[in-house]
Amino acid sequence: MTKFESGVKVIPASQEAVYEKLSDLSNLEKVKDRLPEDKVKNLSFDAESMTIEVAPVGKITLQIVEKEPCKCIKFATTTSPLPFSLWIQVVPVTETECKMKLTIGMDINPFMKTMVQKPLQEGLEKMADMLAMIQY
Repeated sequence: MTKFESGVKVIPASQEAVYEKLSDLSNLEKVKDRLPEDKVKNLSFDAESMTIEVAPVGKITLQIVEKEPCKCIKFATTTSPLPFSLWIQVVPVTETECKMKLTIGMDINPFMKTMVQKPLQEGLEKMADMLAMIQY
C-alpha cells in the first residue's frame, strides 16, 4: 500500500472539539462555500458519508468506516476511479490546542503512482489546510 501524508496542522482547539466536529460530516455544511468551485463540484454529505466531484478525477464517495474516539476517523471510498482510504488523525498538544494529519492509503502500481502523486499530495494539503481553518 502506498501512503500519502499531509503536513501536520496545528489547530487552536481541543482534541475533543476537533474530533466531535469532524466525526459528523454534516458539520461540513459551514465550510462548503470555501471550496474552490473550479476544482470541486456537487459536494453533498450526511453524518457518515460525503460525495464530491473533483476535476479531472470524477465522482468520489467517502464513507466513515471506523472511529477511534478523539484520535482517528477512518474513511473508505465507495465510489472512486481509484479506491483509497483516508485517515484523519488528531493528537492533543494542550487543553486548547491539537495537531491534525491526513493520510491517504491506496494500492497503486508504480506507473500510476508517478501520475497521481503530485496532484494527490497537493489535494491532500489543501484539504488539511481547509480542515485546519474550521471554527471548532
